[in-house]
Amino acid sequence: MTASATKLPCRVAAICALLALFLALGTAQANPDRWRHAWPKTDFSKTSIDFDEIMSGGPPKDGIPSIDAPQFVPVAEADHLKPTEPVIGLAVNGDARAYPLGILIWHEIVNDTVGGVPVTVTYCPLCNSAVVYDRRVAGEATEFGTTGKLRNSDLVMYDRATESWWQQFLGEAIVGTRTGTRLKVLPARLESWERFAKRHPDGRVLVPNNPRMRAYGANPYAGYDSARLPFLYTGDYPDDIEPMARVVAIGNQAWALDLLREQGRIESGDLVLTWEAGQNSALDSRNISEGRDVGNVVAQRRGAEGLVDVPYDVTFAFVFHAFQPDGIWHLE
Repeated sequence: MTASATKLPCRVAAICALLALFLALGTAQANPDRWRHAWPKTDFSKTSIDFDEIMSGGPPKDGIPSIDAPQFVPVAEADHLKPTEPVIGLAVNGDARAYPLGILIWHEIVNDTVGGVPVTVTYCPLCNSAVVYDRRVAGEATEFGTTGKLRNSDLVMYDRATESWWQQFLGEAIVGTRTGTRLKVLPARLESWERFAKRHPDGRVLVPNNPRMRAYGANPYAGYDSARLPFLYTGDYPDDIEPMARVVAIGNQAWALDLLREQGRIESGDLVLTWEAGQNSALDSRNISEGRDVGNVVAQRRGAEGLVDVPYDVTFAFVFHAFQPDGIWHLE
């Protein structure tokens, strides 16, 4: 066992202790009366959830700053990324962009316009949930930021027009005037930098606006992949699968990543899922480029024009169980 490996349980224990404190504080503060001073525009009389489900994640409103004026460089100039580093690959109307998790893990939200479409690119580290949404609401583009709150360990976002609160995993407003509104999910791939660059040699890749602002490329959640249970989560756990096992979620269905890895290809109705090695976990080692290999997933649907990408999420089993309690599991 290496020296870094012996330190891993200690790091995980320290993170657990710190987050347990946040859990106790966050649960005690789940009260709109305590929130109103920071959220004067939010209509707390409208909600689709129990406020006790929301807890503090530690940072305040916008304490994890969204990126609202993203900067990019051409693929050919991006020599700072390792081939297997994870990125969110998005292509809209011929405009292809990569968003490295080494940046998103520190910001969680990028408000952008791709191929003429206003989008918000989101990543919740505690859920390993990477989802891209069309950020138009009622035909108007809106920006999203971080509330500093969590529900089921998942990022709670807010829109800057009405300060309604939105669940990142679902793209649904859960508090405020827009409660019940859902954003449109856009197909995107969580893939290695090498695979994106090969698919889109003329694409662009996100770079930090200020390279010194954060320890970009580092993982502040080192060891999370080795945790037995999730952080800042009070719900129950799924049967027949470990809560921190990765699953491929599409709508109300989830396939165990271990099953897809073993088979390499799964066809389910008109859905086709494939797995290939060569992508680092963003939540394993201190340096993301050294994270264990969790592989690349592609999710597509058969149609008249052949295989077409569909929205999917490679998340943890407890997340799918929490937000899709009646969901369909494919475990063997």
